[in-house]
Amino acid sequence: MEQEKAKPNRLYQVWKGSNKFLCGGRLIFGPDVASLFLSTFLVAGPAIAFCIRIFLIIRQRIIENKDAIPWYSVLTVGIVLTVLDMLLLFLTSCRDPGIISRNTTPPECDETVEINTPSMEWVNGRTPHLKLPRTKDVVVNGHTVKMKYCDTCLLYRPPRASHCSICNNCVQRFDHHCPWVGQCIGIRNYRFFYMFVSTSTILCIYVFVVSWVNIVNILHRKDKLWKAMSGDILSAILIVYCFITFWFVGGLTVFHFYLISTNQTTYENFRYRYDRKENPYNRGTIKNLKEVLFSKIPPSMVNFRAYVQEDEIMVMDKMDPNLEGSIASSMEKTDGEMEDKFAENSSASLPEILQNLEFVGIENNMKQQEENERYDSSPFLFSAEQELQISPIKVGGRTEENEIEQQVENEKSDSSSVLFSAEQELESVIISPSYMGEMQRRNMMKQHLIKP
Repeated sequence: MEQEKAKPNRLYQVWKGSNKFLCGGRLIFGPDVASLFLSTFLVAGPAIAFCIRIFLIIRQRIIENKDAIPWYSVLTVGIVLTVLDMLLLFLTSCRDPGIISRNTTPPECDETVEINTPSMEWVNGRTPHLKLPRTKDVVVNGHTVKMKYCDTCLLYRPPRASHCSICNNCVQRFDHHCPWVGQCIGIRNYRFFYMFVSTSTILCIYVFVVSWVNIVNILHRKDKLWKAMSGDILSAILIVYCFITFWFVGGLTVFHFYLISTNQTTYENFRYRYDRKENPYNRGTIKNLKEVLFSKIPPSMVNFRAYVQEDEIMVMDKMDPNLEGSIASSMEKTDGEMEDKFAENSSASLPEILQNLEFVGIENNMKQQEENERYDSSPFLFSAEQELQISPIKVGGRTEENEIEQQVENEKSDSSSVLFSAEQELESVIISPSYMGEMQRRNMMKQHLIKP
């Protein structure tokens, strides 16, 4: 049991994409692989029914002692086309379409640009202290092509690659995600996809023609068409089915032949519209056909059967971004920058600024504190008011009231000097709302500003 627990996992067992694996990671399917069964039924069902019908015709001709050799060839061609079509469908669906290996860490610092430009953004919270350019320019056949950064795979996608939202993978030469085969169509299975569509078109035409020949042979014995079709109902059903299906698979065959001859992908054709501007990948019809249909298929970039160490698994599990922490840190940084900028650019005097500020939650406390400490904050004014309440006493022809008035004037001048010094002190203070001790300093300043 301990040895089984210590056995390392294979890459396909911890892969973060939406793919489904069979046979120990040798077969790779898309998340909607169930649609493959529907496609198999739509192709193999009518084809097998057609082969059964031809076999019955051969048997009937043998019983009637008629020549059945031509029908053997008809049956053989039908079986070969059916088997080939199913094989191509399977190769398209179960192969690696060209998945690009993910990075467990973002690009190195020497690959980043430190200048803050509008084209640079935070990379989805995964690198909260690292800014990356969203695109990089590369030259392809003399044309500048942009490589976009993938936030999920943490890499710059090669030219013609794109991220499939269904399979959750970046795919080389991404064409489209085909729901009929349940797999992405990329550089490693596009050839099989086109051959599958083309073979389906040929099989559809072949079944339609042979079934129509059967109806015509019956029509020679009967005068009306509906009687001939009622005499061979299976052939009539195959004629209708193949006629409808031909427009779908035949249209796909013609459209993808146009894409191959112009060296485009479905994604590029719908997004970039190369018919309106020059295609950097077009090298001529002959070379384009050789590149797509007859060139060597590149090996897979990901070895899904490779063993993965425990530390690598932990890194892959921790790839989810911590948005909360990054947002909080960026907000704190922005607040600090705004405070410094406000303090440097503000030309208003500090008392005016204090009047415009809103004291949330402490205004009532300040008013209460002002009433309690009013006389304590101005000892000179308190002594002056006490002396003013004393009744006037005449001393040597002069009343003591005159002396008290003189004393009050002197104290008023002292208090005005204190007020002036407090205003000077306030002007030298730098506002920093994030500093918690600033409220206490404001209380002290406001106490000195109380008028007698």
